[in-house]
Amino acid sequence: MKNIAIVHDFLTKAGGAERVLKVFADIFPKAPIFTLIHDEKKFEKIIPSSRVHASLIKKLPKFIQNRPKIFLPFLPTITEQFDLSAFDLIISSSGAFAHGVITPSKSKHICYCHSPMRYAWDWKDEYLEENNLKGLKKHIVQKILHKIRIWDQTAADRVDLYLANSHTVQKRIKKYYRQNSTVIYPPVDINRFKPTKHHEDYFLIVSTLTPYKKIDLAIRVFNKIKRKLIIIGDGSQKESLQKISNANIEFLGFKNDSVVTEYMQNCRALIFPGEDDFGITPVEAMACGKPVIAFGKGGATETIIQGKTGEFFIDQTETSFEQGLGRFFLNESNYNYLEIAKQSQQFSEENFIANIQKIIN
Repeated sequence: MKNIAIVHDFLTKAGGAERVLKVFADIFPKAPIFTLIHDEKKFEKIIPSSRVHASLIKKLPKFIQNRPKIFLPFLPTITEQFDLSAFDLIISSSGAFAHGVITPSKSKHICYCHSPMRYAWDWKDEYLEENNLKGLKKHIVQKILHKIRIWDQTAADRVDLYLANSHTVQKRIKKYYRQNSTVIYPPVDINRFKPTKHHEDYFLIVSTLTPYKKIDLAIRVFNKIKRKLIIIGDGSQKESLQKISNANIEFLGFKNDSVVTEYMQNCRALIFPGEDDFGITPVEAMACGKPVIAFGKGGATETIIQGKTGEFFIDQTETSFEQGLGRFFLNESNYNYLEIAKQSQQFSEENFIANIQKIIN
C-alpha cells in the first residue's frame, strides 16, 4: 500500500493519544495527518505543521477555535468532510470522532481506538456533572450527546479493523460498537528511563489536574498521613487542589520529559488514583524500577502486578486508598526494582511498532 493517511481527533494538547500518534507519524513518515482542530504552536516541534491537514474549523477566528466545546454538535459532520479519496490505507487514532471518516471503497481503514468517546457513553453523567450543566443547558447537551451516540454507532461500522489500546477498551468496543478488536498496547518510551533502587522519600503524581483523575483523593489522604507528595501537571483543578493541600504537598506545574524522568527515578512510588483506559505514566514509573499505587480498575490492572510491581485499592475512597498504602508499606522491602523495570519492557515502542507492522503486512 503506497498511499497512507493518518486521522487523529484533536491536536490541541499533548497526552497519551498524541504520543501514539507521534509513533504512527514516525512509522509512516510520508503520511499526511488529518485532524479536526490543530494548535500549531503546541505541536510544531512534535509534528511539523506541513504534514497536518486541519478541518474547516481552522478558517475560523482563533478565539472561536479556542472554545472547542461549541463545535460538539457539528463534529460528526465535519469529520465526514475530510477528502481521503487518494489513499489506500487510512489509520485513525480515535478516542472520539476520527474513526468516523468516510473512506473510499478500495481502501482499508484500521482504527487504533483509545476508547469509544467516554463523554457520550459510559462517562456521560460524570461529564455533565464536571461541566456543572443544569436545567436547560443540561437538557440541550443531553440531546446533543444522544444524537452523537446514534452517529457513533453508525460510524463504527466504517472501520475494517479495530485495534484496542487495552483489554479494558476492547470490552467497550464490543459493548458500544458491537465490533471485535485486537489489543495492541500503546508505545511507551521506556528507553529514556533507568531503573534505580535509590529514592528520596517522596511520592509522586504526574497527571493532568482534572476531576476524573481523582487527585483530590490522594491529597486528602496525604494531608492525613503527612507524607511528602509531589504533583507534576497542570489543569482546570490546579487552584482548587492547591487550596485543600497542606505544606507536605508540592505542586510543580507542567514539566518537560527530562524533569519528569528525574522525579520519577527518585520517587518512592507513583500514585495513580484515577481510572485510565491504559495509563502510560504507571509504565514509565515501573521502567524506573518504582512501584505504583493505583486504583484497581481500567488499564492499570493490565500493567501492574499486585504485590510485585505495585498495589491496588479497590474503591476511590479514602479508606480504600489508605488500605492500599498500608499494603505498600508492608510489602515495600519485597519489591525488586529490576523485576519492576522488567515488567515495563513488554510495553515498549519497539513492541508496538513490530505489532503494527505485522498488522499492516
